[in-house]
Amino acid sequence: MSTYFPKEGDIARKWFVVDATGLPLGRLASRVARILIGKENPKYTPFIDTGDHVIIINADKIKITGMKADRKVYQHYTGYPGGLRSEELKKRMVRKPELVIEDAVSRMLPKNKLGKQMFTKLKVYRGDKHPHEAQKPEAKVFA
Repeated sequence: MSTYFPKEGDIARKWFVVDATGLPLGRLASRVARILIGKENPKYTPFIDTGDHVIIINADKIKITGMKADRKVYQHYTGYPGGLRSEELKKRMVRKPELVIEDAVSRMLPKNKLGKQMFTKLKVYRGDKHPHEAQKPEAKVFA
């Protein structure tokens, strides 16, 4: 008897809405990453994308614990001499809070083509409105 591997047509992807109001950033990101990877799905296979879609609303209302708002710094290098760009978490939350959640979740996904494919199923919005009502998303509550 051979091992069963789900085919692309066998995977029924669901849509979930997560309200980020008052949730700590790391805990929210780890739970959303598990859904995107597909570990909540009984057909989970490590080398196949079996995850579901996740919509995160109220990204500007996440909870940052401790001194991270002042001390955490996001850095990236442009590739040019003197091109190291830095931004504090507090400033990024004011400018674009969606990026904070996207960075946290993407860094918890696999670092390969499969991880990039999983990341495309994440949608993050600043307010409580989103344009995905046609997909009939279910509310996912993290207590």
